[in-house]
Amino acid sequence: MRHPEFPLSDELIYLNHAAVAPWPRRTRDEVLRFAEQNSRFGSHFYLDWLQKEAELREQLRTLINAPSADDIALVKNTSEALSFVAYGLPWEAGDNVVSSNEEFPSNRLPWQSLADRGVELRQADLNTATSPEEALFALVDKRTRLLTISSIQFATGRRMDLECIGEFCRQRGILFCIDAIQSLGAVQFDVQAYNADFVMADGHKWMFGPEGLGVFYTTPEARDRLKLTQYGWHMLKDTHNYENRPWEIHPAARRFECGSPNMLGIHALSASLSLLLEIGMQTIESQVLARADYLTNAVEADGRVLLMSEPRRGLKSGIVVFKHKTVPNETLYQHLQQNGVVCALRGGGIRFSPHFYNGFEELDSALALVIGAE
Repeated sequence: MRHPEFPLSDELIYLNHAAVAPWPRRTRDEVLRFAEQNSRFGSHFYLDWLQKEAELREQLRTLINAPSADDIALVKNTSEALSFVAYGLPWEAGDNVVSSNEEFPSNRLPWQSLADRGVELRQADLNTATSPEEALFALVDKRTRLLTISSIQFATGRRMDLECIGEFCRQRGILFCIDAIQSLGAVQFDVQAYNADFVMADGHKWMFGPEGLGVFYTTPEARDRLKLTQYGWHMLKDTHNYENRPWEIHPAARRFECGSPNMLGIHALSASLSLLLEIGMQTIESQVLARADYLTNAVEADGRVLLMSEPRRGLKSGIVVFKHKTVPNETLYQHLQQNGVVCALRGGGIRFSPHFYNGFEELDSALALVIGAE
């Protein structure tokens, strides 16, 4: 039986939340309501829209346990936020950034682009030490200004010990930047426990939001270290004083929002987060990991399929990657797509990423298609 919030086609088994998630019913309804209101009244209810924007900041604050909604900026995507950090810090030739060799391009390209400023990106092989965290730490030296890592790796499902990394960075005065796109909406997240300086994520994966709207968290101390790279009316302290001369930048994270907000996206993401927060992230995480464990155990139990993701690390994620021992990945992927299993080719295999609402019978059906691909 389908979850009432996810009226997906009966022809589909949706296991691709690590890429782009379907919208909940309430999100669809909110978008339709907003469109109808806009078409009939234009901006007549703009003050209500501003209230919704404030509500979304508070929802995001709750989701990541930020100290204040003032620490939340609404950005276009993860890449934009990472670029704010990369091009906002005052680098000196000889500085370095430590990361891993498993990062999505969004958390690699901005740092590599700093090479012409004399900044080195050091990419750790997370398999070369007693733990992935130790592999990162081994590359740190006195010229390391920032450590940036994905909370969960997109191609392997590897979940990092963010508390361990954050404490390591805090003790050494190194800035800690987290690409949290594979965590938010799937597992519990606490920026304060992680001693995070910067956290960013798009809303369109595990958070069930639309593409084109994400969150950028900064501590007050960290954001004051960033030179602004975009300017416009919305990032001013006195935002709606359009004759603002002289002007000051906004003291809160809104300084990173240079122009008009994505009001349609704001209404949509707020509706999606309302579902997650109603259920509670502790419950969501438990159900996501239960489904990932179910898939992992089934893959390990079948001699025809090889598990590619880490099965025994204490920190688990909702991503499971595997490959068939005799059927090529591309062939298996096409077979699954043709039979309605929405998944991805990642990490040298097939990536399944179920969410809390996926039924175990759906997982069984998808696994039967994997085995039956022979």
